[in-house]
Amino acid sequence: MKNQPLKTWVRVLLLVCSIALIYVLFVPMWRIDLEAPQYPEGLRLLIYPSYIGGNVDIINGLNHYIGMKTLHTEDFIEFKVLPWIIGIFSAAFLLVAFLNKVKFINVLLVLFVLFGVVAMVDFYIWEYNYGHNLDPNAAIIVPGMAYQPPLIGFKQLLNFGAYSIPDTGGWIFVGVGLILSSCVLVSQNTFVSKLFNKNAGYKLGVFLIASVFLSCNTSVEPISYGKDNCHFCKMTISDKHYGAEVITKKGKVYKFDEIRCLVSYLKENEKIGVNAEIYITDFTGKNELYKKESLSFVKSEKLNSPMGGNIASFSSKDSMNLYKKKLGGTVILLDEIFQ
Repeated sequence: MKNQPLKTWVRVLLLVCSIALIYVLFVPMWRIDLEAPQYPEGLRLLIYPSYIGGNVDIINGLNHYIGMKTLHTEDFIEFKVLPWIIGIFSAAFLLVAFLNKVKFINVLLVLFVLFGVVAMVDFYIWEYNYGHNLDPNAAIIVPGMAYQPPLIGFKQLLNFGAYSIPDTGGWIFVGVGLILSSCVLVSQNTFVSKLFNKNAGYKLGVFLIASVFLSCNTSVEPISYGKDNCHFCKMTISDKHYGAEVITKKGKVYKFDEIRCLVSYLKENEKIGVNAEIYITDFTGKNELYKKESLSFVKSEKLNSPMGGNIASFSSKDSMNLYKKKLGGTVILLDEIFQ
């Protein structure tokens, strides 16, 4: 079984992966986005295979005040080693396609997964040291405070929100890993491989497209009432009838205690609203957020919303008409709200 040849389309995918890994050398693999009231457009740290990019100078200036080490490409041995490792893996994918044996693709998968684990552990250790090894003579010292960024996801660091997520190169690595895992799976003499024997290319293509779609799709983040703060007025979001949020094209989430705050924030920060998705709570629901385009709106002074916008949104026109009659308000169009 281990000496059996690879399927033709598996070899083609290995060649595609090899080319994709070469492309990784020229694009950022990871990014850390920082947001704070004084930087509404945000700051970004881009981690390429061979250097650090983005707003490095500004971030280093901020780090100086809180005692964090400044960032310099030459201080990291990883930037000297990583391009070689990526190049070796690219060559390895080509070699496995040329050798055309199942046993070699199995070894390649083990090495690729092992590299991924080691890379994430190394990244975590770097983040830990970066956030914990602080200068005791710094201008600003918060007792017990550490500034370690999240390995992946979001973390609040003083007045900065830090988002750590893969960038183009990172997602390519994920895609290559999925393709390689799928190739190994269907190359084994198992029941699963037999299912793939017919229309294998089609089935694998559907699987990979679905995987990419799911990994890149931004999702609504439920508002935690009584805990989350409004990005505009900074007050705790407490009323489940009015919550709203913006999800940018980068996947960042901004939460608001009502539509008025959301609109005011977007007027002050126009770039954030470009190609962003806006979700608003159904007045009659239980913390259920809907796209703004699918909602109808009623404005009434009897609503008494948190910041006085007094606009309720409804996913059902029947509910809207019922509450309009009860509240004596008026229907307001989406364009009127966001003009």
